[in-house]
Amino acid sequence: MMLKPGCEEEYARRHAALWPELRQRLKEQGVGNYSIYWDRDTNILFAYQECSLEGNSQDTENVDAVTQRWWNWMADLMEVNDDNSPVSIPLPEMFHLD
Repeated sequence: MMLKPGCEEEYARRHAALWPELRQRLKEQGVGNYSIYWDRDTNILFAYQECSLEGNSQDTENVDAVTQRWWNWMADLMEVNDDNSPVSIPLPEMFHLD
């Protein structure tokens, strides 16, 4: 995902106050151990999440009202698609060590 320049503090502030209903929705979708990292040099946001079900937090085909509202609220800070979902690129795993 891409963060717009100068939006770092606001992005962090909004996530620090994550809506309880969105937190609950993510858990219902099987999303856990969710972290977002920021590369200061490129403004790339790298999200890591463990999913116990089929979907994930970037699923644009089965969007619920709470997630859509969050995307709309975050759209001014990030590069987004037409539906305000964050522009994201799936990355294939190249290595894993337990």
